Order: sequence, then C-alpha cells, then structure tokens
Amino acid sequence: MLAKACSCAVIGLDGALVEVEVDIGHGLPAFSIVGLPDAAVTEAKERVRAAIKNSGAIFPMRRITVNLAPADLRKAGPAYDLPIAIAILMASEQAPFASAVGATGEAGEALFLGELSLDGSLRHTRGILPMVALARDRGIPAVYVPAMDAAEAALVEDIAVYPVEHLAQLVAHLRGELPIAPYVPDGSPLDSGDDTIYPYDLADVRGQEHVKRALEVAASGGHNMLKVGQPPTSPRFECRSGDQYKSPACFSTACQQRRILP
Repeated sequence: MLAKACSCAVIGLDGALVEVEVDIGHGLPAFSIVGLPDAAVTEAKERVRAAIKNSGAIFPMRRITVNLAPADLRKAGPAYDLPIAIAILMASEQAPFASAVGATGEAGEALFLGELSLDGSLRHTRGILPMVALARDRGIPAVYVPAMDAAEAALVEDIAVYPVEHLAQLVAHLRGELPIAPYVPDGSPLDSGDDTIYPYDLADVRGQEHVKRALEVAASGGHNMLKVGQPPTSPRFECRSGDQYKSPACFSTACQQRRILP
C-alpha cells in the first residue's frame, strides 16, 4: 500500500517542500530510503523502527521503500523522521488518512517535521522557522512540530501549529481519539515584558568623543561597525555601552535573524 506525507528541506535560509512516499509491498523484510539522503536521513531507518515499536504500534515486517521527492534535491538532517514514521503507519493502516484539522481529506494537507527518539518522543529540530514559513506560503494550513519548537514555529502567522511530544500522541490525534490543541503564543514574541536594563552606559566612557560619535551614528542609521584594537585600548567597553542606542528589531527583521541561529 502507498502513503504520502509532506515535509520540508532547508536550502540556505529558505525551505523546499519534500514529499515523503512510502510503499509497503510483498517480499523479504527490507527498509530502504531513496531520494539522495545523507547519512542522518539514512540512519532514520533505525530511529523510526524503534520509535514505532516503542509507541505501541507494529512495525511492518515487509518490504518498505521510502522515496524523498524530488530525487535530485539532497536531503540532510533528522527532520524527516516524523513524516517517514507517519507515512509508514498510514501505509500499514495503523493511522488513518485524516487531514490535519480533523476534516475529511489527506494527511498531505499538513507538514510533518521532527526528529524521533528511540522511545517515540520528539527532539528539537533545527530550521523550523524557514520550513514553517514555506508551508504558509504554499497554502498548507497546518504543521506538526516538536513541542519544544512550537514557540518558534508560531512566529509564522496564518498557519496552525500543533505541538507534538510523542509519536503515539500524534497517532491518537489523527485517529480522533485525543485531539492536539493548536499552539497559542503567549503575548507578543518581541515583548520582553520589562524595560531592558543595560549593564554598560556610554556616559561612563571618559573622552573618546570620536568613538562615541561613531557609535551614535551607526546605531541611529542601522549601520555596521568594524572594531579594531588591542587590549587595553580595544573598544570593547564602548561598543557594549552603545547597545542602549539600538532600536528594537521589527517582527520581520527578528524572524530573518532567527533563521540564521541554530
């Protein structure tokens, strides 16, 4: 039987949709992954096998072929563990072909992301933000991510984010037994709640008027600065004191910066 699930690959700072196809056929028990996978994706076979067994499901002892399409795009990282496991459970008729929001439809309407532990729990996965942003741009209504990454995924608006802690929890959700509530952000993602306290103050710098002037111009115009010098003449203290002049990043800028961080 054939089943499909949708996932995503990260290329630079952007994402690309990947269709995970799983076919379970007759023959000697085998488990192969094709579609230009790297070592981490190839090792997903052992993680998925153990996670399915330890989640109370049955791993099918048949010939399993997993295709990651498009085949000419290199797949890297462990984010494909969850979509591979879900597609195997659907192909073996242990999980229904239900849509992400509970209405009639295919599971391809949702994006599945996450690395599986051997016990079936989901680990932190890098690159969540660009992948969720791509799903929103492609009109995918919902995304399933590890619970610890739900706050980052919720930075992308107009898409339902479902936090998943365990593979068994997701299967129960797809079966309609125990629905997972969409993640609701707690306040503004850029609201720190309190006034920022700066440990360094430019008023404590004695002299160095040209340095202070350069810091003020760079901070007000959003320019970069190159700091050159050897201790004890290095401008480290002056640059740290200049943080108080920086304007808070807007939401779109903060999201772009977050894509670069692990």
